[in-house]
Amino acid sequence: MGERSDHPQGPGAAEDSGAQEIEATVVLGLRITNWPALRAAAVAAVEELDFEGIDPAGQRRELLREVSEDANAALGALLHPDRLVAAIPGVEAIGGTLEISVTEDFAPDFAELFPLDGGEDEDGGGGAGDWTLTPRTACLLHAQLLGLADAGYDDLEEHEDEPVTDGDETDWTVFARLPQRTWRQHRSWRRAMARAFDDLADDLALGEWPLPRCLAEESALRMALVDARTLLGAQPESVADMMGDLPADLYDYDWDGCHDELFGVFGPDDGDPELSAEQRTELLLAATHPEGWFLVYEDAEERDSQRGYRR
Repeated sequence: MGERSDHPQGPGAAEDSGAQEIEATVVLGLRITNWPALRAAAVAAVEELDFEGIDPAGQRRELLREVSEDANAALGALLHPDRLVAAIPGVEAIGGTLEISVTEDFAPDFAELFPLDGGEDEDGGGGAGDWTLTPRTACLLHAQLLGLADAGYDDLEEHEDEPVTDGDETDWTVFARLPQRTWRQHRSWRRAMARAFDDLADDLALGEWPLPRCLAEESALRMALVDARTLLGAQPESVADMMGDLPADLYDYDWDGCHDELFGVFGPDDGDPELSAEQRTELLLAATHPEGWFLVYEDAEERDSQRGYRR
């Protein structure tokens, strides 16, 4: 047997390694499970950077804004080659690029997030009787919420602050479907409304019931339920393909159950006791100026104010 060496390339490797230039390719698959934590880490990383040029302070402010609003930018700040190499002793970065792309076919594991084992949802706030939000219902509802969010951002990019007017409703995908009193709302309002769809979709992606926390989310969830019901009736084969091998259940696509269990957990419980939670919300929507749609219900947890926008 030869003499043992602790150097992977033999006893002389250490003397020669200083002259080596190595190109390393690393491919990572990442899933964001805690956006606030990711954002905080990215902000801290940007604060440590040294900026040069005409306006270093302005550069820092702009990058801080980007990492606070966009998950890709936050990952870019943390995964930058210079930052990664700085943590490795005996190595100097001589170049490198970083590419980040979103996996188009990523989907939450709804079978794991909404198990059909009869367990009570501790965080969702539902679970009355035997009704449950099933994996297939969650999957279809999640897809509709994301689709409406995308369509809302598309409306925004195409029309900006233009009002919706009678006769041009077909030029809009989302905002013409809202009550006419919202048709002249400004760009920031529309962007917040688009985010309401994303917020409810994020709840589902975390295994939580999408319980509306404000009037905007009430409207967003209603639209998603309408679209889910419509898609199931018009394209059942497409919905079946979407479900893949998700387990089937008696309560799959129980839209009436969704209305009964998802609405009214938060929000006003006063008024006419003969009215349903949805009817009371309808009255509140009619009485509230659109700017007040985003006020969080008193008994609901406020969403992270720094969560940013997807687009």
